[in-house]
Amino acid sequence: MPSARVVVGSKVGLHARPARLLVEAAGKQAVPVLIGRDGGKAVPADSILAVMALGVGGGEEVVVSADGEGAEAALTEITALLAEDLDA
Repeated sequence: MPSARVVVGSKVGLHARPARLLVEAAGKQAVPVLIGRDGGKAVPADSILAVMALGVGGGEEVVVSADGEGAEAALTEITALLAEDLDA
């Protein structure tokens, strides 16, 4: 399963607006997308409750993974989104 590491660019981390934007983007992908901390349990990136329960803060590194046809494109889109400052 392809995966990528990315540092969360939003100062507030994956809370409120940044989490919502991630969940919306993950839900539009052709493949399931998972997100988690290195060595931790990955959760579905299209679940707002699961994403917010991770408690990821700004500047923390997360691992994003996807499996299936289109996984690389999904990883590219999701990691680019996570690296942005989505607080504005």
